Amino acid sequence: MLQQIAALFIVLILLVGTLAVLRKKGLAHFPPMRGGRGGRTGDIQVMDRISLSPQHSLFLVHVRNELILVGISPSACHRVGSFPAGAGTEALDGERHE
Repeated sequence: MLQQIAALFIVLILLVGTLAVLRKKGLAHFPPMRGGRGGRTGDIQVMDRISLSPQHSLFLVHVRNELILVGISPSACHRVGSFPAGAGTEALDGERHE
C-alpha cells in the first residue's frame, strides 16, 4: 500500500515537473480560466435556454449580428432557425414551420 502511494506521488511530481518545463519553453500554454458566465466579451453568447425535457433543450445564441435558435438532443444538434439580431418578432414569422 505504501509503495503504491509513493509511486503515485512520484508520477504526480514528474507530471508537474514536465508541465513546468513545457510552460517555461513556451510549448504548453493554458489561457486563464474565466469564472462563471459573466465578463465574456467574445463573439458568441448564449442568450437564453429553454429545457423541453431532461435531455432536450433549445438555445438562443447570439453570434455577431445574428440570433440562432439551436435544438439540442443527446444524439444531435440542429439549427432550427436564425434572424438578424436587431429584428423583432416579424423576423420570426418567416422562420416558423407550421
